[in-house]
Amino acid sequence: MDYKRLYSKVVGRSKASAIRELLKIIARPDIISFAGGLPAPDLFPTHEVSEIMQHVLTHTPQEALQYGTTEGQSALKKELIRLLKETENITVSMENLLVVSASQQALDMSARAFVDAGDAVITASPTYLGALQAFQAAGADIIGADSDGQGMLPSALESRLAELKAQGRICKFIYLVPDFQNPTGTTIPEERRIEILNIAKKYNTIILEDSPYRQVRFEGKTQRTFYALDEGNGNVITMFTFSKVLVPGFRLGYIIGPEEVIRKYVILKQAMDLCTSPILQLATAEYLRSGRLLKHIDRLVQAYRVKRDLMIKTLEEVMPKEITWTHPEGGLFLWLTLPKHMDATELLKKAVENKVAFVAGVDFYPALNVKNDMRLNFSYSSHEQITEGLKRLAQTIKENM
Repeated sequence: MDYKRLYSKVVGRSKASAIRELLKIIARPDIISFAGGLPAPDLFPTHEVSEIMQHVLTHTPQEALQYGTTEGQSALKKELIRLLKETENITVSMENLLVVSASQQALDMSARAFVDAGDAVITASPTYLGALQAFQAAGADIIGADSDGQGMLPSALESRLAELKAQGRICKFIYLVPDFQNPTGTTIPEERRIEILNIAKKYNTIILEDSPYRQVRFEGKTQRTFYALDEGNGNVITMFTFSKVLVPGFRLGYIIGPEEVIRKYVILKQAMDLCTSPILQLATAEYLRSGRLLKHIDRLVQAYRVKRDLMIKTLEEVMPKEITWTHPEGGLFLWLTLPKHMDATELLKKAVENKVAFVAGVDFYPALNVKNDMRLNFSYSSHEQITEGLKRLAQTIKENM
């Protein structure tokens, strides 16, 4: 069968994840990998999850094992509304909130909701690879706005929006990961967030705010979300996930936004999976109700802070002086920059030979035009692996400079 003549245009536009493909190659146990964005499995609350799952099956078995509503189980939504008020000072109603199968589904739904083939969206450059995949599959014209050590540059954003306006085009949305961005680890200061929000309003577009790492803060002052800064005026849609602060295997997240937009998301989700797993929603609701989530996040923050500090200390000790890197205030990643003449993709081949791996930065740029960056994950590896892996990486860089 010649399947090529049968495939849709969506399949033709879709690209495999560079990270997922890389993880297949470097799955050997002798390779120390900084490539994934994986939480530390030894920190999973295994016993607590087991206890709560048993509680759910004992007390609400029929609800847990039956189909659920597309909008999400009311028990979880009530806990999420309380959590948002307690931790973010954000007030939302049931109608402003939709439970989804983690933030990747939220990204796919956002692309489907707003993007027709050829429509423009603006992202930071670089930005999260999974978002680029979702937007590419929808046929978006993805336009990168330059960033610095504090995230997207407002001047670059306004320049891109002005160019689109001059062409008679609109920007469907501005996509941002404001806190401890994947891949760079940078955080947008509140003053800059306000400036970006005002620019979005000026050009009559919205901000799609992706917030998977926000609660994993090691130091510094928490910046208000774009959603909170917008004060309910309908210019921001925000996505959260439990993948980084509870367990990724639950594939559980949620979207908050204007009621009109949430209704459109619900219709799209009905065609995707009908509903997110009720049993996992109810388990998460009980975990929140019992007050365990914030205690668990405190444990994560303490453990990941030590790993981040160790990675930065080791980089300072072993890397050539020409190499620079970010100092993230939280999250799971830092961003390392090589001299401009070096190609991180080519270096990766040598690194794997030396039994260490990372993600080359080129795939995080919408234009694929910067080749001398790499993303390093510090959450997954042990202390010994961080130290030894960075020594191997430094040696690889020195040998190829």
